[in-house]
Amino acid sequence: MTIARILAGRSSAAVHSASEDESVADVVKRLTELRIGAVPVIADGVVVGIFSERDVIHGLTNEGAAALTRTIGEVMTSPVIGIEPEASALAALSLMTRRRIRHLPVIDGERLVGFVSIGDLVKHRIETIEAEAAAMRDYISGA
Repeated sequence: MTIARILAGRSSAAVHSASEDESVADVVKRLTELRIGAVPVIADGVVVGIFSERDVIHGLTNEGAAALTRTIGEVMTSPVIGIEPEASALAALSLMTRRRIRHLPVIDGERLVGFVSIGDLVKHRIETIEAEAAAMRDYISGA
């Protein structure tokens, strides 16, 4: 299954993002309200970074509360590691495992078309395994 098909199967195609000039405090508030762990950072229509919970933790550890007054552009993770919509879910999982990241922007050319988390991909993998197991049980029982 491709990343594009996973994105197409979602109930909401909305991708929340941030801009480089927003404050860390404002984006942290948005992450909390939306109950999400990361957002792509967009400049001139291009993904230039990722801002995640990890960036918040690093900032608070290194600077204390002053980190909340910094801009996203100062603290975001860059360069961006992304994936194409045609990539397989297993390729995305492999990339995320190797690079020790939990969020991937889905990029077609230079355009952001989606955002997937490791949770999205693990959920898909579990559903696939459960469907295969059910099919095997049906086959074995002669149904």
